[in-house]
Amino acid sequence: MNVTIYDVAREANVSMATVSRVVNGNPNVKPVTRKKVLDVINQLGYRPNAVARGLASKRTTTVGVIIPDISNVFYAELARGIEDIATMYKYNIILSSSDENEDKELQVLNTLLGKQVDGIIYMGEKITDQLQEEFDRSPAPVVLAGAVDLENKLASVNIDYLEATKSAVKRFADNGRKRIAFVSGSLEEPVNRELKLEGYKQALKEAGLSFDESLIVESDYNYDAGVKAWQELSKLAQKPDAVIASEDELAIGILNAALDEGVNVPEELEVMTSNNTKLTLMSRPQLSTIVQPLYDIGAVAMRLLTKLMTNEEVDERTVILPHSEKLRGSTKQ
Repeated sequence: MNVTIYDVAREANVSMATVSRVVNGNPNVKPVTRKKVLDVINQLGYRPNAVARGLASKRTTTVGVIIPDISNVFYAELARGIEDIATMYKYNIILSSSDENEDKELQVLNTLLGKQVDGIIYMGEKITDQLQEEFDRSPAPVVLAGAVDLENKLASVNIDYLEATKSAVKRFADNGRKRIAFVSGSLEEPVNRELKLEGYKQALKEAGLSFDESLIVESDYNYDAGVKAWQELSKLAQKPDAVIASEDELAIGILNAALDEGVNVPEELEVMTSNNTKLTLMSRPQLSTIVQPLYDIGAVAMRLLTKLMTNEEVDERTVILPHSEKLRGSTKQ
């Protein structure tokens, strides 16, 4: 039989209100009484009913996190930052994977809202019109972590993807590269089309290099997609001498496929990736990369959400964190 607050109050010979104050850390309880109640709680193994407490306070201290691919290291790093800050502020996390499926994404969102979560963190690649409508109707605040809302309707935490890509491509150009390929996820995703690709184009223009559509490859984000992307690029009459990839596993596929063909890296081909997950250290040569502070993006997104959930003042709803570059063996130093 479940032990209730009534059982604790009866055994400790205090009111249920006193037990509630002890459980919730209210200081208005005498030390002797607090100790007696805590002793009974330990003796009986009482656990507060989170659902009942949520109904009473109209808060569940639970946050829903929507993740596109739970196996992707990029999202795992973001989730770690989210979870650590959630724990610090005593929030529980419900982590739900949408499997990069738009219909399932909507289903997951409505399931989380049905569980009366206090807030939502979204880490998807593309906010569809239908998903935006659901966010607009959501009674719980929503924060994007590593996801982009070009209209700035939603609070978000990111890096400057345009400038990060532009800087990486400029480095290639400064190294004398003339045929720089851009391999990304779908260009229907705003972060790829409006930010990363735009940064790529701007860097080419400033370096006096022409834009070549054949050097643009839309891809999935996995290793096999990287292999396929390089096979496509290597068939060109003029092969690329540098590649900027939008995801680390994708970049490793490109790198390995090129090495398998006998391409000398980095002398003949330079490869740079975008996330700096632990995968970049597992390739040989190790991958040069744009450094996104993934843990910090998740942590700051969760902290921003705590402010929105408790109606604290928020100075900036669109947070841009600094990025850098880490040069390793896949590029010239």
